Amino acid sequence: MTDSANTKRRTPSRPVFRVGTAPADPAALFVRQNAVPRSFSPGRPIEQRRLLLAGELVPWQGRTVDLFSPVEIRTPTGLVHLRLGSRPEMGGRDALRMLAAARKAFDEGRGAWASAPLERRISALSEFACRLASLKEPIVRTLMWEIAKPHAELEDEFDRTIESIGRMIEIARKRERAARIVKREKGILGLIRDEPRGVALCAGPYNYPLFETFGLVVPALLAGNAVIVKPPRIGALFFDLLLEALAAAFPPGAIQVLSGDGRAVLEPLMKSGGIDVFAFIGSLAVADRLINLHPKKTRLRTLLGLGAKNAAVILPDADLDTAVHECLLGALAFNGQRCAALKILFVHKDVRAAVLDRLIAETAEVGIGMPWTPGVRITPLADPARIPYLRALVRNAVSRGAEIVNANGGRTAGSIFFPTILDPVGRRMTVYKEEQFGPLIPIVPFNRAAEPVAYLRESSFGQQVSLFTADFKTLGPLIEAASPHVSRINLNAKCQRGPDLFPFTGKKDSARGDFSASEILRTFSDRTVVAARDAASGRALLGKFLSSTGRLDIPEGTKR
Repeated sequence: MTDSANTKRRTPSRPVFRVGTAPADPAALFVRQNAVPRSFSPGRPIEQRRLLLAGELVPWQGRTVDLFSPVEIRTPTGLVHLRLGSRPEMGGRDALRMLAAARKAFDEGRGAWASAPLERRISALSEFACRLASLKEPIVRTLMWEIAKPHAELEDEFDRTIESIGRMIEIARKRERAARIVKREKGILGLIRDEPRGVALCAGPYNYPLFETFGLVVPALLAGNAVIVKPPRIGALFFDLLLEALAAAFPPGAIQVLSGDGRAVLEPLMKSGGIDVFAFIGSLAVADRLINLHPKKTRLRTLLGLGAKNAAVILPDADLDTAVHECLLGALAFNGQRCAALKILFVHKDVRAAVLDRLIAETAEVGIGMPWTPGVRITPLADPARIPYLRALVRNAVSRGAEIVNANGGRTAGSIFFPTILDPVGRRMTVYKEEQFGPLIPIVPFNRAAEPVAYLRESSFGQQVSLFTADFKTLGPLIEAASPHVSRINLNAKCQRGPDLFPFTGKKDSARGDFSASEILRTFSDRTVVAARDAASGRALLGKFLSSTGRLDIPEGTKR
């Protein structure tokens, strides 16, 4: 977060707009380009004309695609999206060339990176982390314009990314120390080692393009894999700032950066069968389509972060101030464009009126405006193309009996979609079932706890739920009823990912595999056992092998 001095320096002269009292003129929420504070100016457009291929920065002379900010700028003729630059539009042939470089670098586990000792990999990642840390200001500023996330939240995301690299390094060291200890069981000595899988294809999401993408890339590299990283279609320009750091820190072929339309570049990679690990955060439909293209599905290791429709359940004895505060944080942070966002609220009919009053009042006070303004929570949507979909969800709900109950709910201003509380929402409405990925707050009244439990059971999603109550007699059975259907149950708190050492996964169609720092290395590694009988000849051979690899720890009481 910014410190108080920086906040004071950056605070604009105009007041922070609030959702409930936002100006009637949509253009008033936006600014002219010359009114953007200098420290947040986008600067010159970034024209990506380089590729990282086999450790070299090579010029790109093919087709490029212009990229525009979701943040609109006021002009005499109206609001326009600011052009941020361009990126290469690679095709299938280019993607396969990168795959060939990655497979050559891996060399069936004999390549320089795959066979390097862990400490050498750690040294390279530490060097990259240092170079990354020095780029904080331009990366955060570029991302702010690319995805319109509030600047303070992006600073947090950047710091969290640096911290996560250090955390993953420590976890890898602990696993390595454990692997140096020879196990002794039933007359057998065993050395259990982690080996890299091969080529890992890592594709991150646009809502956390730095943290989530490198949350896949870092463990894949630590495990010794050759990595092909596909930046999201929104939030790709900042990668141009990283290419030199990646080229300097890692040996040729250890990491390649793929740029282009996902269908055009990812489908040929999967069809080739040359991908060993597919780590992907995005939609179920895209994941299924790509996995089904792989000719050897049983050999493909997958780590998938997919959709979620996390519910909150507010019971009659809940602390309503806490419940409403946590629900709004969960529903509206970064416009609700988070898989861990609260996307539907079940409110007991006994407290429905009181909850609605609080929700309406607090939503009215939520800051709305430009991402550099301190205190804003609602900014332009990272993908303004979702606005027609959100409008359709609202129309569908209203046509089936719901009402928009908050001031300015359902309103749009350019690329901004105002928070919209819909009440009452029922199962015949589309927003009851589909993940909105936007600032819609559907309210479902209920009488019996069995009703939200039935929702969790019937939903195709299964990530998290938030339960709000002070009565353990009610809470205990609810926890037990929710456990088969979701992977995390939050008590009197919003749904969230962190802490990063906690499991982060999902059931049903929400996830496959665990993204937590403590478990993710397993996805990118295979376990190999070197075993021998606990006899003189076996001990001698294993001892020589241990000496040759630098692993000298043997179980207590075992003689060499």
